[in-house]
Amino acid sequence: MHLSATRTGGVAAAAALLLTLTPLAASADVPAPEARTAPAADSLQRTFRAAADRYGVPADLLLAVAYLQSRWDSHDGAPSVGGGYGPMHLTDARTPWPRLAAGEGMLAQAAALTGLSEEALRTDPAANVQGGAALLAAAQQRAGRAAGADPARWREALARFSGAEEPAAARAYADEVYAVLREGQHRTNDDGQDLALPAHRSATPAATAPTSPAECPPTVSCEWIPAPYKKLDGSSDDDFGNHDLADRDRDGSIDYIVVHDTEGSWKTALRLVQKPDYVSWQYTLRSSDGHIAQHVPLKDVAWHAGNWYTNATSVGLEHEGILTAPDAWYTEAMYRSSARLTRYLAERYGIPLDRLHIIGHDNVPGATPEAVRGMHTDPGPYWDWAHYFELLGRPFVSTAGPDSAVVTVRPEYGSHRPPYTGCGKKSTEPCPEHASGAVRLHTAPDAKAPLVKDIGRGKDSTIQVNDTGARASTGQSFAVAERRGDWTAIWYLGQKAWFANPAARPTAVNTRAPLLTPREGLTSVPVYGRAYPEESAYPADVPPQPVVPLAYRIPAGQRYVVGERTPGAYFHAKEYGKPGRVIRGKEVYYEIQYGHRIGYVKESDVRVLGG
Repeated sequence: MHLSATRTGGVAAAAALLLTLTPLAASADVPAPEARTAPAADSLQRTFRAAADRYGVPADLLLAVAYLQSRWDSHDGAPSVGGGYGPMHLTDARTPWPRLAAGEGMLAQAAALTGLSEEALRTDPAANVQGGAALLAAAQQRAGRAAGADPARWREALARFSGAEEPAAARAYADEVYAVLREGQHRTNDDGQDLALPAHRSATPAATAPTSPAECPPTVSCEWIPAPYKKLDGSSDDDFGNHDLADRDRDGSIDYIVVHDTEGSWKTALRLVQKPDYVSWQYTLRSSDGHIAQHVPLKDVAWHAGNWYTNATSVGLEHEGILTAPDAWYTEAMYRSSARLTRYLAERYGIPLDRLHIIGHDNVPGATPEAVRGMHTDPGPYWDWAHYFELLGRPFVSTAGPDSAVVTVRPEYGSHRPPYTGCGKKSTEPCPEHASGAVRLHTAPDAKAPLVKDIGRGKDSTIQVNDTGARASTGQSFAVAERRGDWTAIWYLGQKAWFANPAARPTAVNTRAPLLTPREGLTSVPVYGRAYPEESAYPADVPPQPVVPLAYRIPAGQRYVVGERTPGAYFHAKEYGKPGRVIRGKEVYYEIQYGHRIGYVKESDVRVLGG
């Protein structure tokens, strides 16, 4: 989705909680920034231990907090959208942190506690960790608890440290820290530092959040901010906003979860979703802490995907963010909260946890040939699908041998950094180098070969960040067309598409999946952007919807991975105040991974091969 690009601070002000801040000298165990040389690969791990000892914070708890704040990344001293810096994500004065003193950011308070400068706290990871430890210790003091090694006694301090305005959000933050502790983590951060957090299986379990009208799992912070179902002024009965009444819990029509980003701030997203003449979606997730707002009941149909068939069969999750600035917006707290919500929805509706059912807005197909060019591109190539599915408990791993008929795209996110353009004002302006979960597809096994062309878009593909024409993303699975040295070819958009996949640094894993191909005797079969029923299925009072093929076809001999099998269906909702109804036909469709976007083919046109 694309909303206003206005950016706002990530932490809202709340009632001040005052604490006398006593400056403390920097720990002798952590060298001052100006004295530091190139760090050893384990120096940040040792810094966490030293800072924890210095301020009486459990070392593994401090590591867990930093993992939740930043996944231990420093982002080269650049701030997040909330004005947060370093592994501990310490905010500056522009985003006041209300838990200790009014009108001051975390950086100012950390500087007062440690005696380090704000500049050092911004730019030096070791200093930043010290500042975070000092603030956590101060929060424990403010909670009236003594420092100590038992993480279970730090729940209130963690809630205060979160800076969350809503009590439920603060509790959810503390619970998520304990979840990180229970799981343990091991990761090489963006500075090449190797950090490990052992699993604490007995760490305090997550508390149950207070009940709410919102349909959310109990382990997240969630509130109900309804989108208006309202007849527009002076309009007829078929002119209303901004969603449709339905009964999807009864008719079982929810098959997909669509991951969006807002292309704007939380505040802007909430303002827009409450406009009756705007579009809608089920949930918005806040970047700063993963807090969730639900807007449309799950049984009803929101208008979020740009494809009516997808709207009727999906739940839309809008994540506060801008796809060209992932470090500023795509936070660990938001990833984890989103994964908890997606797991809850998948279990409730029996949705498979795979990339044919958990899709991005950029994977939604155009409903008609005319709509293809205008389809959305969020959450973009920097969204970390591999990490998201690890949080879902469904990591992408090899399930077949080296000669498998199917591969699943899976580059190593941290080290895979293909160039993109268009992150600035000009489409040709290079984007800053950044990790990506997408691979680029060529017409031949050569990095200098042209990119494959998306004929539906009618123009050559580029490396522009919003151009999905020659891109395959992590978790997407394709039939192998050929292997040649360090290159693998897949069937993609009706053609053979090559991507670099060297054995020493693979960008895909070998997997199994059911495939389909045109029936014998057919030279090619059409691909559709929606699975609508045949004309005879419609009752007399519902106008039949045209079954329009896209510009795409599957030639004989090509194979594509199969997803959902479903009878054609159309959700009809034209009268205000009355729930819409689903018209189902006898014509059966298969969802396929056709290109970067999914597509649909008629069962009568194809035959399914073994997986």
